[in-house]
Amino acid sequence: RGDFGPIKTSVAGVQFCEKVPHLAKVADKLSIVRSICHKDPNHGGGNHYMMTGRPTPVPVSCGAFVTFHPSFGSMVSYERGSRQGLPAYASVGAMSRSGGPNFLGAQHGPFVIDGDPNREGFKVRDVVLPKGISEARAEDRRALRSEVDRLQRIAGQAAKDPAVSFDQFNAQSVDLVTSPKAQAAFDLAREDAKVRDQYGRTDLGQRLLLARRLVEVGVSFVTVYYGGWDHHNNMVTAMRNTAGAIDKPFAALLTDLAQRGMLNDTLVIWGGEFGRTPAADGNAMGNPGRNHNAKAMSVVLAGGGVKGGIAHGQTDELGGSAVEDRVHIHDLHATMLHLLGFDHEKLTFRHNGRDFRLTDVYGNVVRQVVA
Repeated sequence: RGDFGPIKTSVAGVQFCEKVPHLAKVADKLSIVRSICHKDPNHGGGNHYMMTGRPTPVPVSCGAFVTFHPSFGSMVSYERGSRQGLPAYASVGAMSRSGGPNFLGAQHGPFVIDGDPNREGFKVRDVVLPKGISEARAEDRRALRSEVDRLQRIAGQAAKDPAVSFDQFNAQSVDLVTSPKAQAAFDLAREDAKVRDQYGRTDLGQRLLLARRLVEVGVSFVTVYYGGWDHHNNMVTAMRNTAGAIDKPFAALLTDLAQRGMLNDTLVIWGGEFGRTPAADGNAMGNPGRNHNAKAMSVVLAGGGVKGGIAHGQTDELGGSAVEDRVHIHDLHATMLHLLGFDHEKLTFRHNGRDFRLTDVYGNVVRQVVA
């Protein structure tokens, strides 16, 4: 039994940990890929690998990295572009250092929404018009800027201007503060109180609700960050807290999307940068935890063309290494792109005279999880 016992789920014969009773009820919607592996058991490198499909970035100082590849969200933004005055890519929560656009340009970077959306009076920074500027006046300013940009391009000046991508980024910012749809999507006070309660009146619960609202109005890719899983010690208490914190909100997100008829068209991914060792850390001074393990990790997929109620791949009997149907990061990315309607071999970007892609030079769609 260990410290936590098993409970039944909505899938016959499948058991979950007793700390996730809400997720157990929606297990029929989940495809759990439990044989993902890579070669970097460090937080920075593992996170970079998962977000960009490339191994460890180049360290420039203690805790700081230079990365030369765009993230998954930026690639989606690059291909789809923004719609109706909304960003193509949004990040709800503190940004990962591996979540940027890099050489794709600032217009494909995430619109970062920080702060606690569960806090009373929460407002999204940069989505509110400056004091004294009416919507009509802001629209006049935007129209004037668009005309100036148009004349510059006619004159051929913009083609030589390195600030063009910044101009596009600035235009997106103006769109955000003048779009009624954006104003409504970012305002959680407009959401039904019962729905807010279903997600839980917590930081994470309201972040996931905000993510649903953004997807609902046309944002193509949303990342929600929730940290605190690095349980090197005091694992029992820590897992009780973190698993309990994500259980209700994540289940509510899937249920809410399904009830709104959105789940079939929305791909939901839950994962981290690596797994954990099956054995407790003997250096934890009586409060055991577990160490980093990139040889075996699980990622949960749901919705968006995913086959529900299955687990794909296996580890050895201790759970330390993936041994059956191993899935590389490039395979996971190829599958995610496929479910979003992209061919990972054709979605490329030109840089320094070479065509790059998210999956580098390999990667296979994991057909077993595709409905």
